[in-house]
Amino acid sequence: MNEFKLSTPVAFIIFNRPDTTERVFTEIAKAKPPKLLVIGDGARSGREGEAEKVALCRAIIERVDWACELLTNYSEINLGCKERVSSGLDWVFEQVEEAIILEDDCLPNQTFFRFCEEMLTRYSEDQRISMVSGNNFQFGKSVTDCSYYFSKYTHIWGWASWRRAWRSYDVKASAWPQFLKEGWLDQVSANCGEKEYWLDAFNGVYAGSIDTWDYQWSLACFSEGSISIMPNINLISNIGFGENATHTFGESIYANLPTVEMNFPLTHPVFFLPNLKADMFTAMGMFNISWSRRLLKNMGFISLVRHIKRVIKSVL
Repeated sequence: MNEFKLSTPVAFIIFNRPDTTERVFTEIAKAKPPKLLVIGDGARSGREGEAEKVALCRAIIERVDWACELLTNYSEINLGCKERVSSGLDWVFEQVEEAIILEDDCLPNQTFFRFCEEMLTRYSEDQRISMVSGNNFQFGKSVTDCSYYFSKYTHIWGWASWRRAWRSYDVKASAWPQFLKEGWLDQVSANCGEKEYWLDAFNGVYAGSIDTWDYQWSLACFSEGSISIMPNINLISNIGFGENATHTFGESIYANLPTVEMNFPLTHPVFFLPNLKADMFTAMGMFNISWSRRLLKNMGFISLVRHIKRVIKSVL
């Protein structure tokens, strides 16, 4: 691969995990971005030792030793995932026109940075494109002969975007009631399981019962009818699954996925259409309320048990 010098700003979102923060910072340091914008939340009250962990994460950032403009946006109180990340990204796009964005548990392959930069440049004025992702959740299955494909989804475990796209973001998800009333969710959802997934997600963020920022980004992109760029190989490994995670706790098939180096020069798609097969595969695995969960939700546990017994009896 030819020598590549990164010129795009990188935004880094940190909190209270020095171990994963250090690993991701090490990869950022290898890429040597000319501008590093760091977003950090404050420690939660009543959490023993968390203030020390927050301080350790911020100390890692002070180890920048390359030619770099370092900007920090640290909160001294805990804002929570929803407010801290959304307000932090608002700040990022006030400072710069475009950025590559990494959270403290999203470990990039080094070719991720070049891939993002080339995509940001190529599609900078293309209003059809909302973001560039480093994620591929096809588990080794190639869905195109090109270097990347288009998707309706907004995978944000390592991504990049423009100020022009972020302008559509609304942390309150204010458009959700009208979006639902006019039937647009039916246009987005591939099946009943996916529709229920997004119903739960968007109802939760609109009501304020889900403390996250990324569902609102999905809603903004759905509402705009925009598409995302997905690499045909995986460029990011999520190393943050575990008991200390905010959302990615427990075991998952999406945890610690291996990364692959992107080959350059890139080969580009001819048609600007979401890859339906790839999106359907993702929907069934990631954005889907299972058959059993739907029955449990609609019928309740006792009714579900009785239903299963009737089915078994009819078969026997």
